[in-house]
Amino acid sequence: MIIYLAGYIPKGDEEAKTFDNWRARYQQVLEQAFDATFIDPEAEHPDEGDAMSVVGSDSKHIQSSDLVVVYAEEQLGVGTSQEMVIAKYFKKPVITVLPKDTFHRRSNIMFNGTAIDDWVHPFIRVFSDFVVESVNDILALRDNITSVAVKDISIIDEAIARNKSL
Repeated sequence: MIIYLAGYIPKGDEEAKTFDNWRARYQQVLEQAFDATFIDPEAEHPDEGDAMSVVGSDSKHIQSSDLVVVYAEEQLGVGTSQEMVIAKYFKKPVITVLPKDTFHRRSNIMFNGTAIDDWVHPFIRVFSDFVVESVNDILALRDNITSVAVKDISIIDEAIARNKSL
């Protein structure tokens, strides 16, 4: 199994000095349940100044992966959200680690007078096959990952069709 670890990459050498290496933590946990090779896109960008190379590298790695695990414990960046869409393009299962009461997940929130008990950002909910609170929760999903109907890029057409205001 190949697992792509999608999420924040430090921007520049200075930021890298204080970076919390969440990928190492996730890999340690996931190795308990999966005999896997882990793809760390941060290690795969020899020339961060070559945008096409970066996007091509990440896209190729997602294409060759069996599972995409998204780090969403903090606010997602543009690259991570695009990786989720690319995963759907290649029909890869996406598990997003999103704890309650964080930037993209709120408890007991009101929108337009309607109470939502467990609000998850709509783009995260739609482009994820599973949303879990902790990387440890993925261990319990191990046997279900391959049995779920994985969303593909047609999820965008389904979302458009569901919008009653168009």
